[in-house]
Amino acid sequence: MLDDANVIKQRDPSGALEAVASLPEQARFQPMIDGEPISLGIKSVVMAGMGGSALAADMVKILTRDELTVPVEVIKGYDLPNHANESTLVIALSHSGNTEETIECYFQARQAGCQVAAMATGGRLLELAAQDNVVRAEVPAGAQPRMSTVYHLRVLLKLLEKFGLIGHQLFDQVSESSDWLTDKLREWSAESPLEHNYAKQLATHAAGKSAVFYGGQLTAPIAYKWKISWNESAKNVAFWNQYPEFSHNEFMGWTSHPVDKPYAVFDLRSSFERPRIAERMELTDRMLSGMRPKARDISLIGDNLVQQFLWGLALADMASIYCAILNNVDPAPVALIEKFKKELS
Repeated sequence: MLDDANVIKQRDPSGALEAVASLPEQARFQPMIDGEPISLGIKSVVMAGMGGSALAADMVKILTRDELTVPVEVIKGYDLPNHANESTLVIALSHSGNTEETIECYFQARQAGCQVAAMATGGRLLELAAQDNVVRAEVPAGAQPRMSTVYHLRVLLKLLEKFGLIGHQLFDQVSESSDWLTDKLREWSAESPLEHNYAKQLATHAAGKSAVFYGGQLTAPIAYKWKISWNESAKNVAFWNQYPEFSHNEFMGWTSHPVDKPYAVFDLRSSFERPRIAERMELTDRMLSGMRPKARDISLIGDNLVQQFLWGLALADMASIYCAILNNVDPAPVALIEKFKKELS
């Protein structure tokens, strides 16, 4: 089925596969930053966003771990931490610019006297930021938030550089990986047959099951990305967790009930993780043999963590879209989420 061009065209009418093919273009995106930061004595950073809009924040927190010298929090809700004050940089992230939780955090940041920046495709958030003369960046519209992560990543890295908190190396690594990512995406294109197409193989393995994705301390954001893509593109229930936390609680959850549980388990691995993480994953699979489906390893490819993150999120999009095609659902729209937001408002 996944090698049938007519089936793919019928079940992907919005061109989600083509949208993912634009990721290398996103990696070359040069954000324009409006407004001048004060950047006086920043002692903490808070990035506030929801869903796909917050994914790049999770990634940036990991990528900058050796460079940022101040604590970083990612807030996915209505409220900033109580410590937010004039020495806190708050970056409000909303792809649409209308996310109510993020706008509430923006108002709280302004009231607390924080240093503030905003990112969106437009909407109320950018209107408020322009009105308040807050540092802001506009990202291109058109794609779903979960498929715009590289745009968001570029903006966040540029904003942190603009505020004097990091250098330009990570920002450059993203753009320098553009051609490399193009080659990887070609391997997973609709024209590439199942027998040679890793994304199609992963989708086929998970079809008809609930997927569970596990990462480590570094790969946790990518495990979360796979969960998001499976939810929104494949329209499948999916879950994620990370090691070593898994070993302290969820491990036991697999020990009862039959082995033929309706799950597809995936371990996301990185060569940059502590070796102990891989040891935990391997020991877990041995000890849970006969109690859960065997985990399938997804080893992230790339010469640095930036490349591995780009490879992992691109593969997540492609595999989840192919799973949507197998599920006979349109991978692009998230109509029920949009309806929920309207009902809530």
